[in-house]
Amino acid sequence: MKKKNIRPTDSELEILQVLWHMGPSTVREVNDLVGRDKEVGYTTTLKLMQIMTEKGLLSREKDSRTHIYTPVSDMDTTRAELLDRFLKSAFSGSASSLVMQALGNHNASASELQQIKALIEQLEKDNGEHGK
Repeated sequence: MKKKNIRPTDSELEILQVLWHMGPSTVREVNDLVGRDKEVGYTTTLKLMQIMTEKGLLSREKDSRTHIYTPVSDMDTTRAELLDRFLKSAFSGSASSLVMQALGNHNASASELQQIKALIEQLEKDNGEHGK
């Protein structure tokens, strides 16, 4: 099975975030949440979600008179695809350059740093096991 090329715009990502959080939803439900932070008309949200369905980012089921929209890919799959594309285009495939830039631009909390350390330790352990 060929991996889908996930390429949502910023506005589409915002809609996906709502759907990942809320689960399958109507245009009205999505628009109500997106509209809390900025002025977005219902028809704009509807059109975006129709385009997203055509692009294969959303699926749509008709439930009585309303359409229920669901993301085709889960959040982790989408993030992995976007990160992989970004890593290749902006950092020439260098994960260490990406991490160094991210940590340099963001004041990581003690908790975040501890999580990063734990991940590094786990990766080192996994590489040690595979290297034997």
